[in-house]
Amino acid sequence: MSDGAGGIAIHYVAEPAATARLFAGATVLCDGAMGTMLYARGVFINRCYDELNLSQPDLVREVHAEYLQAGAEIVETNTFGANRFRLEHFGFQDKVREINVAGVKLARECVEQIREKQASEAFVAGSIGPLGVRLEPLGKVGLDEAQAAFAEQIRAMAEGGPGVGVDLLIVETMTSLTEARQAILAARSEAPSLPVIVMMTVDEEGNCLDGASAETAALKLTEWGADAVGCNCSAGPATVLSVIERMRVVTSLPLAAMPNAGIPRAVEGRTLYLTSPEYMASFTRKLVKAGASFVGGCCGTTPSYTRAMKSALRALDAMETGAQVMERGESASAAPAKNKVEPPPLGQRSKIGSMVAAGDFVTMVEIVPPKGIDCSKELNGAAELHKLGVDAINVPDSPRASARMSAQSLCVQIQQNIGIETILHYTCRDRNVLSIQSDLLGASSIGLKNVLCLTGDPPKLGNYPDATAVFDVDAIGLVNIVRNLNCGLDIGKNSIGESTGFTVAVAANPGVPDIDQEVRRFAYKVEAGAEYAITQPVFDLRLLEEFLKRIESFRIPVIAGIWPLTNLRNAEFMKNDLRVSMPEEIMARMAAATSPEASRAEGVKIAQEMLAEVRPMVQGVQVSAPFGKYAAAAQVLGLVEAGVA
Repeated sequence: MSDGAGGIAIHYVAEPAATARLFAGATVLCDGAMGTMLYARGVFINRCYDELNLSQPDLVREVHAEYLQAGAEIVETNTFGANRFRLEHFGFQDKVREINVAGVKLARECVEQIREKQASEAFVAGSIGPLGVRLEPLGKVGLDEAQAAFAEQIRAMAEGGPGVGVDLLIVETMTSLTEARQAILAARSEAPSLPVIVMMTVDEEGNCLDGASAETAALKLTEWGADAVGCNCSAGPATVLSVIERMRVVTSLPLAAMPNAGIPRAVEGRTLYLTSPEYMASFTRKLVKAGASFVGGCCGTTPSYTRAMKSALRALDAMETGAQVMERGESASAAPAKNKVEPPPLGQRSKIGSMVAAGDFVTMVEIVPPKGIDCSKELNGAAELHKLGVDAINVPDSPRASARMSAQSLCVQIQQNIGIETILHYTCRDRNVLSIQSDLLGASSIGLKNVLCLTGDPPKLGNYPDATAVFDVDAIGLVNIVRNLNCGLDIGKNSIGESTGFTVAVAANPGVPDIDQEVRRFAYKVEAGAEYAITQPVFDLRLLEEFLKRIESFRIPVIAGIWPLTNLRNAEFMKNDLRVSMPEEIMARMAAATSPEASRAEGVKIAQEMLAEVRPMVQGVQVSAPFGKYAAAAQVLGLVEAGVA
């Protein structure tokens, strides 16, 4: 980038320190679609969306604010089509400067507000889209005219100087390399110190719409002076990933990837983007691993996508930290030597820790917290199970995103009043990283020493679907946080004085459709510091056997989940609603039961048979107690005879 300001006094001169971080190699999260959000707010597609900067500024401001609150570090101005040629279609060709200046002002206001409220840094990028006309030799518009149109827009965006104009330019959705070059030339002429990211859009084969290959595009854009190159819009995350992989081979510039939420589909007369935020988040990790430094979304994406992508990036950071530690030949719990304390050996942290470390077979029963404040039934159940010899009580954290007494509260009451050890389920759904640390420090201080680290069910699955989720990190990131606390370090790697002494458990689900992804995530959990695992309820033992084979090279002790079915409806719910793999033989056996009593007895019998089969394969079992049927859980474990209430 040039240090000179160019010829006109009002041109923006970028503060090097302000934008240097963006190109220093760390991953930067950009926002998502503006048009999608405006359309969802009732703005018809025949309107000039760029002109809304003047006529409905609050609407545009709201969209920017939502993306920033979701975690975006760069917001793009609402100026994608704010060039002379596109504005002419709506009669606004004389308002190029006015619309662009207003667009920058709205984004800048939101960035300053987020900086003041959350003390977080964000940047304003000037969005520059195609001119919407054919250039010579195929069209009537000359290259000099195209460059002039881009220059007019960029001048307005850069107006006002540092902290007023844009921090960088994003030339996006370019269909032609020739047109992209005119935008770069205009940027270098009008605002030579502004960083410029240039992204092409491609077809399903990964080639630019003017026929150029991804490799050619990357080489040419690099040669012409772009500061970062990449791909946006296009046919969705998979196509953009393939383009980023191809570009990485031929350029050393930072890469930018901002895909659509898939290919739009017509559904009941509406055009919808069907790719989910979770799917986009999974590709965010892949894009970063492929070399993308700037990631974000395009058409069809919303702040919910940005939030999911932010969580994916945090989890990826946590994984990479663990991987770097492993590469240095250190243990998974390694930490900076100056602050680190050595956690107690696993066998000394808790009863469960000692059993896992010694290779003893562990028995656990799950007790779900009540929906009110009276937990006498749960305490009585824990007392009976303790008397029968169960080793520990597992307490879920608002399972299925339902509103219940906190798992931590019930764990404390069980341990203090009954004397049996508990395993605290802890999810990332409801807490940011500060709250996570506070909760865990508190849990350790009151004697809770066993933590099962979970991502958590999204609120839409529960009885309050409008509740918001946090997901600052996922289960992998949470394991890293707990590992650091065990080493006497807070989330900023500052000393907390002593180890929290947790045993660190993680979940595993042998029955998911994408078993490859589950195995990869399990490997990351082990790298991050997981010490044992508890599976989801298993009915198809072949899946458990296959999973155990797949993790053999990085296996930790595994405790199998067992669920005694109560009736056929319960089995159907597990199969169809929770997507648990349920063999037809089990469905047939539950269907053959002729009474409620027979159904419960058959469910217990099936669970007992599964326990007998899995016992040689695992180091323990966790038995669920559906609908508070603690006696059924005890029967599965063989601690009481069938028929005992």
